[in-house]
Amino acid sequence: MNLTGRKAISIDSIKEPIQGELKEFDRFFKESMRSTVMLVDMIARYIVRQKGKRVRPLLVLLSAKACGALTESTFRGATLVEILHTATLVHDDVVDDADTRRGLASINAVWKNKVAVLMGDYLLSRGLLLALEHNDYYFLKATSQAVKRMSEGELLQIQKSRQLDIDEPTYLRIIADKTASLLGTCTDIGCASVTDDPARRVMMRRFGENVGMAFQIRDDLLDYLGRRSIIGKPTGIDLKEKKLTLPLIHALEHSDRREARQALRVIRNGAKQKDVDWIVDFVRSQGGIDYAVLKAESYAAAAREELTPLQESDAKSALLQFVDFVMERDS
Repeated sequence: MNLTGRKAISIDSIKEPIQGELKEFDRFFKESMRSTVMLVDMIARYIVRQKGKRVRPLLVLLSAKACGALTESTFRGATLVEILHTATLVHDDVVDDADTRRGLASINAVWKNKVAVLMGDYLLSRGLLLALEHNDYYFLKATSQAVKRMSEGELLQIQKSRQLDIDEPTYLRIIADKTASLLGTCTDIGCASVTDDPARRVMMRRFGENVGMAFQIRDDLLDYLGRRSIIGKPTGIDLKEKKLTLPLIHALEHSDRREARQALRVIRNGAKQKDVDWIVDFVRSQGGIDYAVLKAESYAAAAREELTPLQESDAKSALLQFVDFVMERDS
């Protein structure tokens, strides 16, 4: 069940129109990760075992199918974004000193940080070469821009978190760069693999970016609403990491100065669980949660609107269902 009490949409039902294509993608992905260096190949095979939801290749394949007939370049595009996404996760685990990833020990936990960093670099170069080897210059440009934006967004968040002065426009820029840029690239690449229509590519990119914005706001909300995996108890993970997200930003901007200063002081000093409970109550009382829910819904509505010109198809229906999945997720 999701936070509304209704039966949650499963990612498996969204995959139904492209089940066969996902199997073909898996073959492309495994083949593209191979190396003649034994250690690299061993780690690559380990990464392939860490199979997640495959959201990004899913969006590439569905976007392509909603806009035309899939081509070999569609699978290369899906593989490219998944390789680049995997590289960022490997690097993130080093930065965060994470021990696990998708239920398995992280690369840095098994092979140590130096190997993990180099493996992340290998994956980045492998993804870029995949595009160059097949003259997929549009893919190369789109993904390079996404990686640049993701890096800038992460660094901007680190800078602003240290200063604890993130306002709403800055927050929206951060999540647009960190999250929405890659999802927009997925839907753009999927469309570009089957059509040369620039207007349609822009439309599909906007769809992906709007979904990405809704996705991240919804994810940030779960820090206040509670995640299914911990039986609905707010974790305050973002607060403990001194990350100011939309619910709190709105509350700080609409509360009296005394309460706002107190909340910032608690976060600056390192929020304990009792502090988290107080801040969650503070955010709720100042309308921060309701505001963030409405903001996420507005991006979801904008995403759905972008798909209006597309002909009705199972792939289009699955993309619309994906928007609902994003809005109803509770973990």
